[in-house]
Amino acid sequence: MLETEFCKVKLGNPTVLASGILGTSAELLIRAAENGAGAVTIKSIGPREREGHNNPTIFEWEHGLINAVGLSSEGYKEMEDVWEALKKCPVPVIASIYGANVQEFIEVAENVAKQKPAIVEANISCPNSEKHGQVFGCNIDASAEVISAVKKAVGEIPLIAKLTPQAPNIAEIAKACEAAGADAICAINTVAGMVINIEARKPVLHFKKGGLSGPAVKPVAVKCIWEIYEAVKIPILGVGGVSSGRDAIELMQAGASAIGIGSGVHFKGIDVFKKVCSEMEEWMNENGFANVKELVGIAHE
Repeated sequence: MLETEFCKVKLGNPTVLASGILGTSAELLIRAAENGAGAVTIKSIGPREREGHNNPTIFEWEHGLINAVGLSSEGYKEMEDVWEALKKCPVPVIASIYGANVQEFIEVAENVAKQKPAIVEANISCPNSEKHGQVFGCNIDASAEVISAVKKAVGEIPLIAKLTPQAPNIAEIAKACEAAGADAICAINTVAGMVINIEARKPVLHFKKGGLSGPAVKPVAVKCIWEIYEAVKIPILGVGGVSSGRDAIELMQAGASAIGIGSGVHFKGIDVFKKVCSEMEEWMNENGFANVKELVGIAHE
């Protein structure tokens, strides 16, 4: 009932461990797979070691999480042990990558492609130092340039473009990525925000601002997925606020073919994937759906 395909990669179910939550080690990725994830995503890989921001980097508030981890990475050159361990992963592995400029994206993509992950995800929602701190994914031309370059670097490996809800017109960005060679879209990344401790009279995070995730961003994700679905023909990995079967089905009805779960692991535990799948099956049985693919985009009909 839940078996599906994403970018022609077979998945036992449509749930995917989103990048950055448990993807810091091969052992945690494998644990997520053993607890029901249909695929797992490695924490974004960069061109060199990056420490990220100082603590505190993550904070739980009333409606989700806010984090400013800062794309910490050991760099692709120091991941031999991780790739070796991931050979035992029982589900497809998605390699998320980032760079500060197009050349860095190419460098990382070429080296990650040698490890033959099932899919590569280009995180174009990170700061672009060549464009004075802008985000690639907020600019149509910059997005297309990166995706075109990365697609050439990864060759036949399917490529996902990970987009930001900060884009003024996310559907147009998605169309540009599709035209540039993207095989799928990931929507959405976290939503920029800030939380202030009013007694301390200071922002809670050391970096001050951060990315919101969790239940608060689900309506934003649904809207973005809806708009992207109407603009492109390639599949969508829907991410944002999913911690139940009903949440997952809502994103799929908006247009997602697979569902990323990140903060849901924090709120519901590592077996959230099994829980979501069980709840999806129960709802589908009660409502007359035989295959999960029947849910994709049904709200547009």
